[in-house]
Amino acid sequence: MATATLTPHPVPTPSGATAASGVRHSHPLGTALRAVRVFAGAAFSVVVLGETETRR
Repeated sequence: MATATLTPHPVPTPSGATAASGVRHSHPLGTALRAVRVFAGAAFSVVVLGETETRR
């Protein structure tokens, strides 16, 4: 078993004209559609293709 010590460091602020102002733009419709797509893909792979994921 190995251990590591992580020390946080400050993130440099960008200089000049940039869109990185720290504000995250939320897209709830896009997020919901992405979730539906992932769920439908998983359901398709299980029902039609018969794939199951087993973790041990």
